[in-house]
Amino acid sequence: MDVDLLVVGGGPIGLGTAVEAARAGMSVALVERREGPVDKACGEGLMPAARTSLHRLGVEPDGVEFRGIRYLARGREATALFSAGPGLGVRRTTLSAALGARADALGVKRVRANAAPPVTGPGWVEAAGVRARWFVAADGLHSPVRRALGLDVPARGAVRYGLRRHYRVAPWSDLVEVHWADDAEAYVTPVAEDLVGVAVLCPGGGSYDTWLARFPALADRLAGAEPASDVRGAGPLRRTAARRVQGRVLLVGDAAGYVDALTGEGISVGLACARELVACLVADRPQDYEAAWRRTTRRYRVLTGGLLRAAQRPALRRAIVPAASRLPRVFRGIVDQLG
Repeated sequence: MDVDLLVVGGGPIGLGTAVEAARAGMSVALVERREGPVDKACGEGLMPAARTSLHRLGVEPDGVEFRGIRYLARGREATALFSAGPGLGVRRTTLSAALGARADALGVKRVRANAAPPVTGPGWVEAAGVRARWFVAADGLHSPVRRALGLDVPARGAVRYGLRRHYRVAPWSDLVEVHWADDAEAYVTPVAEDLVGVAVLCPGGGSYDTWLARFPALADRLAGAEPASDVRGAGPLRRTAARRVQGRVLLVGDAAGYVDALTGEGISVGLACARELVACLVADRPQDYEAAWRRTTRRYRVLTGGLLRAAQRPALRRAIVPAASRLPRVFRGIVDQLG
């Protein structure tokens, strides 16, 4: 046996799982085909719970604090501040680099390779030339491991995509702004003193600039600002797995199932699941992880799924921001649940 745990996927959740396991005393190898730090289209806003999880792992990435969330649509707005302290806007590459440095400091072995589907035997699992007691797939929305194991389940509901670009402009707010159009949302996150990230969630079928034009007030504010990165895309966002445990193979992060980026909880939920996964392996009870995953993700699945269903009905969608404005306590309560 080369290591106790083999993790495939070098994004934040794969790295977070590796760090979690190394802190628990396990020997760990991480396989990633891309040279780090790994980038991805995402909103880049870490909710307070994600900051707490990272701090516990000994990871403190550089970024810009934000105090809460602001919804904007058709001249209406609603603001909710976090009661648990500020979130943090962090470039995805900065977060990956910070987690990678922590993994290296804890002795996680790095393997740069394309990981073929895992091969299992009595008491072991092997991929990319590494044999381990346990194998964790943290290889993203389109998880090749999930597909190879026959765990991919066709997702139901509307198809949604994410597009992201950065702009060289000073943040104009200490909040994450969510701009609502008839069929898309734009998320503005401060990530540096002179940089904002603007992520658009939409049904797809058009360029980033075409979708940005759906938000005239935001487009006017960004007029003249220099794009500071290429457009990155991700999707379809909704992903479903038949289960999270198959023998000595476990799924975590987006590979384990994903609803939508609408509420910005991906990193928070992924790190929480990584902690549960490692606890199950340390106890030599991998079968407990399925129930732990369902328990840990329940709030995210219910709240994000409910908001997404409302957002897909035109009449309800138009009512979201006005309702949040008229019911500030309810809005704050929901944002605190998500944070």
